[in-house]
Amino acid sequence: MFDVELVGKIGSMALIDKKSNILDYTLIARLSSELKPGYIWVTSGAAETGRLDYIKRNGKELEGSDEDVKTDYAAQGQSILMSTYREFVDSRYSIRQVLVEHQHFNDSVKREHLKNLLLRSIKQNAIPIINYNDPVCAEESRKFEIQSLKSSGEKVVECVDNDETASQIACLVKAKTLLILTGTDGIYKDQKDPCSLIEEISGKDIYEVLENVTTCEEFCSGASRKGANGAKAKLEYVKEAVKNGTKVIIANAKYSIKDILLGNVKATRIGVK
Repeated sequence: MFDVELVGKIGSMALIDKKSNILDYTLIARLSSELKPGYIWVTSGAAETGRLDYIKRNGKELEGSDEDVKTDYAAQGQSILMSTYREFVDSRYSIRQVLVEHQHFNDSVKREHLKNLLLRSIKQNAIPIINYNDPVCAEESRKFEIQSLKSSGEKVVECVDNDETASQIACLVKAKTLLILTGTDGIYKDQKDPCSLIEEISGKDIYEVLENVTTCEEFCSGASRKGANGAKAKLEYVKEAVKNGTKVIIANAKYSIKDILLGNVKATRIGVK
């Protein structure tokens, strides 16, 4: 029924050691050691990694428009991020960088090409590591292309956030599980109350699950950083994967993938009972 065991995604702020203001190498080493063929990994963090590296080398932040600065930081951080994954992923496995844009999901030919690339990786002992292609995607151009697609009346994938990208990838390859790693244990009824974690969003069928996901969106507000869309957006994006029968887990990046999948730690788990 499922072609891929796991699509996982980690957010930018979960990758950063906030005390030292550098990549959290311990966290990346731990997660990377668990990656294996049959897993597809969607990683944010290129722009933030590039920003920290630029400050380290120049003693100041870049100046310019938000779009230009993000572009330059992402271009600088991408290679650092990939080399870090390569350092810690089991040496028996290949890793393959895949940079995607909205067009790869909205064009049937490009979509199929991407799908085949990802599925071949399983047989070829390789782990795809995916990120949105920020360095070459101008915001004005992207908005124009998206609007043109919407005018045709078709449903459009925008990929404004890697949560959406991960969900679309999970749909594309028919993943058994979609794992979204964040800096919290999941979705809360009250973000200020750690005891209000919603550990299960379920229902007797997919329709009821989707209704309950929508209900839980009402509890969500705010985001962890500028440009992020927050917990509500996460829930909205993962609906597409839920429709495909994929089990969705939103969990804390401090836990191992194994413990999360086995249900040994607290998280928000979404799917049909």
